[in-house]
Amino acid sequence: MSNVLIGKPAPKFSAKAVINGQIEGDFSLSKYLGKYIVFFFYPLDFTFVCPTELHAFQEKLMDFQNRGAVVVGCSVDSCFSHLAWLSTPKCKGGIEGVGYHLVSDMNKTISKDFQVLKEDEGISYRGLFILDQKGIVRHQVINDLPIGRSVDEALRTLDAIIFHDKNGEVCPANWKAGAKSMKPTSEGLEAYFHN
Repeated sequence: MSNVLIGKPAPKFSAKAVINGQIEGDFSLSKYLGKYIVFFFYPLDFTFVCPTELHAFQEKLMDFQNRGAVVVGCSVDSCFSHLAWLSTPKCKGGIEGVGYHLVSDMNKTISKDFQVLKEDEGISYRGLFILDQKGIVRHQVINDLPIGRSVDEALRTLDAIIFHDKNGEVCPANWKAGAKSMKPTSEGLEAYFHN
């Protein structure tokens, strides 16, 4: 089975999630069709690298929202664990102040469907997926457990997806918003390298 989800509809699910400090029993990514979605998995609540990532996404949350994107986190913990972690101050290793949705994948089916489940430990690798406005996976990256991800790179990739969707031009290596793009033709490549 291929673990590449690029170009495919994101796996569908309905699960419990913590939203605005409350447990919602029927959360689904499909409620955000029409928006870009940054959906990321992390191994466990109350761990070490994970809170640094969740706070990093929170620090850039307005940047994602200004691009018409929502951020959603997911782990195999219960919603009650999410709530307890959200009530724990940052200085104590908690994620107090994080305001985006946190999904509970207690039965591990979401992690399995997104192919990020580390089955021998029953937790998720650090998977990150960017879905377009139609719910199609346009970007995926999976880090091993000890390696935190770059939120700035997630924003850069989101910018590239949005730029391509709006303009049809492609984004070369290390492209950032405002940089030169190119037409997806031989002539476009030559023009890109010529200047």
